Amino acid sequence: MNGDDEGRPVGRRRSRVLKAAGLTLAGVLVAGAAAGGWVYWHLNSNIKSVDIDQALGDDRPAKATVTPAPSASASASPLPTEAVNILVLGSDSRSGKENQALGGGDSSGARSDTAMVVHIDAGRTEATVVSIPRDTLVTRPSCPLEDGGSTAVAYNAMFNSAYALGGPVCAVKTVESITDVRMDHYIEIDFSGFAKLVNALGGVTVTTDEDIDDPSSHLTLKAGTHHLDGKQALALARTRHGIGDGSDLGRIGLQQKLVKALLEQISSTNLLTSPTRFYSVADAITGSLTTDTGLDSLTELMSLGQSLKGLSADQVRTVTMPVLPAPSNHNRVVAQEPQASKLWKSLR
Repeated sequence: MNGDDEGRPVGRRRSRVLKAAGLTLAGVLVAGAAAGGWVYWHLNSNIKSVDIDQALGDDRPAKATVTPAPSASASASPLPTEAVNILVLGSDSRSGKENQALGGGDSSGARSDTAMVVHIDAGRTEATVVSIPRDTLVTRPSCPLEDGGSTAVAYNAMFNSAYALGGPVCAVKTVESITDVRMDHYIEIDFSGFAKLVNALGGVTVTTDEDIDDPSSHLTLKAGTHHLDGKQALALARTRHGIGDGSDLGRIGLQQKLVKALLEQISSTNLLTSPTRFYSVADAITGSLTTDTGLDSLTELMSLGQSLKGLSADQVRTVTMPVLPAPSNHNRVVAQEPQASKLWKSLR
């Protein structure tokens, strides 16, 4: 059940696009075209944020040592070039009329159905993206809560329970606990906002390798190429039953196909020729993001995006954290050692 992609054909690896970079660069397009005034204010205020650093304090892995790049002039603000680690989560709320209309279930609250650690190397021309299966059993650390209390340490807990119990703060702390890698930033993409973005772009085209008939995601598709609207695209992102071995590893593969299709649609759509469509797309992108306070403005997102201009898909390595079936429950997985530890060490 190992998900390492290094042995796969180059074309397959290239299809695994750097999710954080792509969405951030889309935000850069928004920032560059939305001149001052109400539009900029509205799009900027769309972005929600969480103060991860304040909540977690100093009980975290050490930050990497940063050597400031020399500026061209005393007033210049050089783009960041140091290595950076970003936790990217896709959050899926199933509650409320809107989400149920988009194929959500009867459960309440939100879940982190997608989790990626994005490591961008110093110089920002190479990157590694590590997917963490939501079904991985981990030791979930004690996490601070908004009311001043804290959660209890939990053993053999599902990885995605951290977000469900303690939100972004607990998700970050759990990832740092199992990897010993400091998360410099946090980006959360709301799946409902993702559906709105797909609709604003006029849909996305995806090719599936096998028939899909998943009663849980309410999606039925024959193998082949399909043009999906927002509701169908979101259902594809949620699909896991009836494909592959039915595990979360199959869903990870579908989500990566979908991200590639979305980014291709963004790059092929000339948004500047249609102000109405441009605004709809910009509103959907910014309205679907929750970030840490270090990325909670168009200006900060623009700086990050511009620093990634030299990063191409050819220089992105994508892997899934090495896992094995859990001895206690073969419907769950555990980190495969020492492979997992070696992978995380390479990102420090």
